[in-house]
Amino acid sequence: MAESQIGQGTRVWQFVVVLKGAQIGADCNICAQTLIEGDVVMGDRVTVKSGVQIWDGSVIGDDVFIGPNATFSNDLYPRSKQYPTKFSGVTINNGASIGANATLLPGITIGERSMVGAGAVVTKDVPARAVVVGNPAKIVRYLDDPVS
Repeated sequence: MAESQIGQGTRVWQFVVVLKGAQIGADCNICAQTLIEGDVVMGDRVTVKSGVQIWDGSVIGDDVFIGPNATFSNDLYPRSKQYPTKFSGVTINNGASIGANATLLPGITIGERSMVGAGAVVTKDVPARAVVVGNPAKIVRYLDDPVS
């Protein structure tokens, strides 16, 4: 496995673990007490707030915000000491925001510029520009505001 790559201008705070092989883009902010596994690819200008663990197989686009204690998962049928041949990470597309304490199930995709509300439990893909809240997460509206 290749060494980790951390882009220029990225800030990594105290008590952060970045495993060998992880790729983190430029100008990111990785806050305290986070973990990024080795098979994670993260774009530029991403903010990962405290208490987040991003597991193998996850892909994070550019300009993504991940709120404190958001929970990622990558194994639909976890068992102790029994691992899948490939982990099903979470994909978060450019410009999306994940609220504090949201839970993202394995293999889902969060659409471009969408928003996941705090505490939401996301069990299926979220379309681009959708706002989802609740357990299970449901679409409550779509964003139509053009943001550059």
